[in-house]
Amino acid sequence: MPGSPIVSADALDDWLAGPFGRLLLAAERDQVASSLEHVFGNQFLQIGHWGAPDSFMPLARTPRRALVAEPGARGDCVSHASSLAVQSQSVDAILLPHTLEFEPEPHEVLREVERVLVSEGHVVVLGFEPVGAWAVRHYVTRHGFPPGVTRLLSRGRLRDWLRLLGFDVLEARRFVHALPIEGLSSGALGRGLQRVGEQLDGRLGSVYLLKARKRVYSLTPIRPRRRRAQSLAGAVAEPT
Repeated sequence: MPGSPIVSADALDDWLAGPFGRLLLAAERDQVASSLEHVFGNQFLQIGHWGAPDSFMPLARTPRRALVAEPGARGDCVSHASSLAVQSQSVDAILLPHTLEFEPEPHEVLREVERVLVSEGHVVVLGFEPVGAWAVRHYVTRHGFPPGVTRLLSRGRLRDWLRLLGFDVLEARRFVHALPIEGLSSGALGRGLQRVGEQLDGRLGSVYLLKARKRVYSLTPIRPRRRRAQSLAGAVAEPT
């Protein structure tokens, strides 16, 4: 996984194949599908290994799709997220599935996203809410929850970074209301918590999705000012 020297991609895959991972991926897949429903173009990139390669790729509405992964992880091409081997302004949509939480320099990753996106291109980011129930489990788990996560970024900070880079934030929603405790994330209690969370409009969700569009700056041509007519006063002959 990007930027994670302690936990291998295999360890993360094992976690995602477990009960919490399956619950998380199913919820995220539904949210990403909704977010990409009206995002079109030619090229879609998922930056960062997160689950099986077909977890999110089929959701893109573009004819070309590719998964960019770090060395040691599965992907269509290998490249560091903070220095993408991708041509500038060549991608229509990008998905960052928790990628920023594994990277030592998340802001540099967003700079690369801005560079490779076309004008009005979209980026969709998945992240863990730093004050959610899953964040508490992350803070008390030795190798993170999920394993390998190095930091949690708030939606507020992510909004600020994206706006500084010239993006308009279109969506920001929270979801996944199940408690990250064995036996309490499923069944009647899990379904009850999900219903309560939805009634509260996602305010207690442990995971967020943020969608933004690269802003287009329209240049207004400035007409050169006409030179003011030279004053005739100096040409008037002085009276004799």
